[in-house]
Amino acid sequence: MNEYCIKYGLNEDRLPQHVAIIMDGNGRWAKKRLWNRLVGHRAGADAVDAVTTLCREIGVKYLTLYAFSTENWKRPEAEVTGLMELFKEFLVSKKNLLIEKNIRLNIIGSRDRFLPELLKLMNETIAETEKYDPEMTLTLALSYGSRQEIVSAVKKIAEKIAIHEITPENIDEKMISENLYTFDIPDPDLVIRTSGEYRISNYLLWQIAYSEFYFTDTLWPDFNREELIRALKDYAGRERRFGKTGDQVKG
Repeated sequence: MNEYCIKYGLNEDRLPQHVAIIMDGNGRWAKKRLWNRLVGHRAGADAVDAVTTLCREIGVKYLTLYAFSTENWKRPEAEVTGLMELFKEFLVSKKNLLIEKNIRLNIIGSRDRFLPELLKLMNETIAETEKYDPEMTLTLALSYGSRQEIVSAVKKIAEKIAIHEITPENIDEKMISENLYTFDIPDPDLVIRTSGEYRISNYLLWQIAYSEFYFTDTLWPDFNREELIRALKDYAGRERRFGKTGDQVKG
């Protein structure tokens, strides 16, 4: 039995394998305190540390965080620049810790708008953290949009049809999944959204077909270990049927 599951009163057998989080509320958290939005984003980075550490301790294998959407490029230039600096800081300051904790870093999304320096740091950190068999995979969705991801997958499949590598009859759910950014990680079991919003916001639309959802009014910078444990306990009490009846699942 995992000692941390015992410590936090979690049922190890009822843990989600993959937790995906829409980290929302940094700006509102800062605004409530009359602070700059970037202060909220920096506080949100501390919440990332807390959640990642807890997931690693209790045995969650995959954690995916919606850090920056394709639509977020439309935000004020100063805020976008500040966020890019925060990402760079994360990659530099957390690389050794990720390696020490045997956490593989994965990044999904379109990278064509990132500056070369940031791309270089991404690639270096990813390469360093995937050398060994990881205990956990931390995926950051950066410049990510699910519709864009699905369009990209369709184009890849269309190219294979164009060169007669496959035929339209070969296309199935498995093939589409294999051409998504998330081709090498399982679909989320649990999706958490903070800040009291009840939207998916173009996040993992294909992958969350049978995910469980947990919504909380807590703003992301305030989403701590206790908040995550509450969400995991809520998940543990649910019955996942995947289209079957409750009796079929139990039987």
